This record gives sequence, C-alpha cells and structure tokens, in this order.
Amino acid sequence: MSDAVTLTLTTAPTHTLVADCIAADRFAGLAAPAIAALAVTHGGRPATLGEFFRVEGERASVVRIEGDCPQVEAIGTGMAGGELVIEGSVGRDLGLAMRGGRIDVRGNAGANAGGAPPGAARGMTGGEIVVRGNVGDEAGARIRRGLIVVTGDAGRGMGKGMIAGTVVVFRKAGPGTGRFLKRGSIVALGEVERPGTFRYACTYRPPYVALLLRYLTSRWRLVVDTAQVTGRYERYSGDLAELGKGELLRWVGA
Repeated sequence: MSDAVTLTLTTAPTHTLVADCIAADRFAGLAAPAIAALAVTHGGRPATLGEFFRVEGERASVVRIEGDCPQVEAIGTGMAGGELVIEGSVGRDLGLAMRGGRIDVRGNAGANAGGAPPGAARGMTGGEIVVRGNVGDEAGARIRRGLIVVTGDAGRGMGKGMIAGTVVVFRKAGPGTGRFLKRGSIVALGEVERPGTFRYACTYRPPYVALLLRYLTSRWRLVVDTAQVTGRYERYSGDLAELGKGELLRWVGA
C-alpha cells in the first residue's frame, strides 16, 4: 500500500483518450500492474492506461496525475470517494456522474464537468470538484447534489438543468447560466448573464455564502476577497420555466 498513486503522462495522446477508468476509489484496491492494465479508448480503439501513463504506487485512494491532459476525457467518472489531484488541464466529462470524493484540477477543464452521461437524467450526485482555471460549456449540468467551484471563467450553460447542489464561479459565467434550473444555488462572484426567466427576489448578505467561501479558503486554500465573503448579493429565483425553486446569487459589492 502506498500513500498515493501517481500517474505521469509519458506518451501524449494523438486523438481523444477516454480514460473513465481513472477514479480514486477504484485504485484503492489495485496493484500498480493492474492499474496500468486498465482499459482506455484512444481514437475509438482499445488501449491500456499504461500505454500513456507511468504508474507509481498502488492500493491508495489518493491519486495524482502529472502532465497536461487536454485530450484525456472522462477522468473521475462515477467516482465515489478518495481524492484526485490533476497537475494540469483535462478534457471534457471530468467527474461525470460523480458520487463522492474530491477532484482538484490545477488547470482548465473541458465541457460537461460534473455533468450527466448521454441520455441520463442526472449528473453528479455528491462530492466536490474544484477547477483552478476555466471550464467549458455546461459545467454542472443536471447535477443532483455536490459542489463545483470554478476560479476562472465558465462557458455557456453552466448549471443547466440543475436538480440540486451548488456551483460557484469566480469570474465570468457564460450565456445561459442556470437555464432550466429546478433547485440548487449558483453563486456568481463575477459577471453573469442572467436568463430572462429568473425573477429578482432581494439583495442581502447570505450567511450560507459566507460559510461556503470561508470553507473554500480553509479547505481548498482558494483566495477569496473579504468583500465577497461579507458582501451583498442579489438573489434571483428561477428558473420560472421549471420549478422555480433554485437561486442565482450575484455578488454586487461590499
């Protein structure tokens, strides 16, 4: 047993590499050769994880990925526990249908982070994803529970069709943020384009947001402005085209 399993990118994929086998809880019971033998798909063709990554360590629920992996997709699919740290950027479908644990991306992430598989009614149902960069379109789409935090910009449709859970974006949130939101909270610390089917409710200092931002500072070591912790937020209820029980909280200053 090791303290952590480290995957170091040794051969950059020339096509999309679907690596949904990479999840911290799955590695907890596997020896290094078994991890290297896990199946992946490279450009639609079967391959093994060891053809692209050097594996160090075994039987650990802490996994570190070293190397920039923008063409590697579906990392953390269905993950139910443990910790996954990615030292670089990753492709789409990060934490797809994730159920628990923590994913820390020290770079950018592609579309559908924390989202649902094709045809599925719900995406992420637990756990935490922090992206210390930008995310692509529809981050947090159809999530049921859990927390997604983006310290950079988010693409179109962030939180689209959310059923519950919390999404936080520090910078610009793209068009369509919160569209078809049923329940849950979207916290926008920067610019956000609000759908017309959201209704203004009030401006206040939400205690929940203060607790959440303090948690992100202490647990994740994120830099949060004190004015954002204690500041005022406009609350919009929506999406009124759906249940209308969700909320969009937009920081408006101290």
